[in-house]
Amino acid sequence: MNTVRLTTAQALVRFLANQYSERDGQEQRLIPGMWGIFGHGNVAGVGQALLQAATTGEADLPYYLARNEQGMVHASVAYAKMRDRLAAFACTASTGPGSTNMITGAALATTNRLPVLLLPSDMFATRAADPVLQQLEDTRGGDVTVNDAFRAVSKYFDRIQRPEQLVPAALAAMRVLTDPVETGAVTLALPQDVQAEAYDWPADFFRRRVWHVGRPVLEPAAVERAARLLRGARRPLIVAGGGAVYSGAETALRAFAEATGIPVADTHAGKGAVPWDHPCAVGGIGSTGSYAANELARDADVVLGIGTRYSDFTTASHTVFGNPDVTFVNLNVARLDAVKHSAEPLVADARLGVEALAGALMDWEVTAEYRTRTRELIARTREIEEACFTVGHGPLPAQTEILGALNDVLDDRAVVINAAGSMPGDLQQLWRARDPKAYHVEYAYSCMGYEVAAGVGAKMADPSREVVVLVGDGSYLMMAQEIVTMVSEGLKVIVVLVQNHGFASIGALSESLGSQRFGTKYRFRDGDSGLLDGDVLPVDLAANAASLGADVLHAHSVEEFRSAMEKARAATRTTVVHVETDLYGPNPPGHGWWDVPVSEVSALDTTRTAYETYAAHKHNQRHYL
Repeated sequence: MNTVRLTTAQALVRFLANQYSERDGQEQRLIPGMWGIFGHGNVAGVGQALLQAATTGEADLPYYLARNEQGMVHASVAYAKMRDRLAAFACTASTGPGSTNMITGAALATTNRLPVLLLPSDMFATRAADPVLQQLEDTRGGDVTVNDAFRAVSKYFDRIQRPEQLVPAALAAMRVLTDPVETGAVTLALPQDVQAEAYDWPADFFRRRVWHVGRPVLEPAAVERAARLLRGARRPLIVAGGGAVYSGAETALRAFAEATGIPVADTHAGKGAVPWDHPCAVGGIGSTGSYAANELARDADVVLGIGTRYSDFTTASHTVFGNPDVTFVNLNVARLDAVKHSAEPLVADARLGVEALAGALMDWEVTAEYRTRTRELIARTREIEEACFTVGHGPLPAQTEILGALNDVLDDRAVVINAAGSMPGDLQQLWRARDPKAYHVEYAYSCMGYEVAAGVGAKMADPSREVVVLVGDGSYLMMAQEIVTMVSEGLKVIVVLVQNHGFASIGALSESLGSQRFGTKYRFRDGDSGLLDGDVLPVDLAANAASLGADVLHAHSVEEFRSAMEKARAATRTTVVHVETDLYGPNPPGHGWWDVPVSEVSALDTTRTAYETYAAHKHNQRHYL
């Protein structure tokens, strides 16, 4: 057997550089590079291996320097999302806090079912120097380290205690990364001494490997059962989720909707699968859904879910599907999702599943009356949207007006990124996506701080697209460091920084729950009340962005914002457009509900009143059985 003597880290780098994915005959690098921040736990192991690969040419695995470990995982996840889960970055971090900083990113990746390979450094496997710097001493056992926290948020976890363990672990890691059902964060914990330990590796370990990402086909009997249910429907509705986008089902779904007349609502991950102006497109569904989508959902007798996991925001906490006899047909590559809500399951690739259903329903369509009802609801929805875009609020503009201007300024291929705060709700109702990659809202984990880092990954995944990061001051203050990475890598990203001096979303939610926006505004502590309700803090986020290397433009009105965006689009480097909006809205009208429990007993009148409202909504909540 031919062998190659390398350290564990050198072997891992060489192995990763030779992994490829393939779907529909198209191959691409599975691991296009490695993000990292070096410390004593990985500088002499993975760091040395990356340097050696770059200087000798023995392996092609580019290294990218991040500014925050959580940020580099977010960038990796955004890249994978843009590449339909067919490519995933690796991330290396030092021991202790460097590694545990990646845990939030790992949870985000797994919750969103997006692949990322995490390589946290670990304590000495030999325990020659014990305890070492940053080591957690656990009285339950000497083999427990902080990296065990990754187990709960990883789809695959292994700790490489001996060099030879890397062979099966690395192959298992690639299997999970390329499995559309099981994919998520994959973690290989690397003790710092094992990283530098040499071993005689089988040469075949480093051969070029192609991991084929298949398209599971439908069982014919399942197609017949689903088609029978749909043929009997009078008011059917499609809910398109992320699986419709990742499988490339957009063309098939649009054709299916046109032929059958079934209206298509979408989740955050599925927006753009059907263009916003398609005659069957009724917009976002659920807690922050559109008027048309939620009205149709309340009466729907058969719901066809395509690639959705039915989060509580999609179902409006189990209230939006109001028909007591509603039946679900769920097309999903994961059986976990296909059987939700007592559905007739279609376990298969979304694109192939839609094509199979189209064939089975070739001679069937909804009634003319239902098509008319759909058109009428869409027309009313457009009126609601236009009112939000042109509200003429002052003295500070409403956030909805900024989104309206942004809709006008950007082209169809521009990617808009967001994750948390009030903007996801506004965007789900108001954003007009015509391209499946144009709407990039992370709303499975809704992680504050995702946006700026994700802008890096999205731009790297497709440099031909304009990438626009929409971020509020709350998320910006959580994690803005990767602006430095944009600048250092020469990436042109537009960051729209919307400042309203507080948490608009949670503030409004707090008020609706009777908690009076407590603790949700950026204010000085008042000397009399002792609460954070004094004057506005003198925070200059625009100056902060400039200090990180970005060009900064200021806008004080909607028209100034339009002008600033045109300048930002013409720019060749990262540009931040800073605009202040009214913390108190107005926001789009609500058409759904979200279950956030209210205190059942309270000394506050506001809370007692909110509980009465909550109890009324709670009455409409049910299981779908």
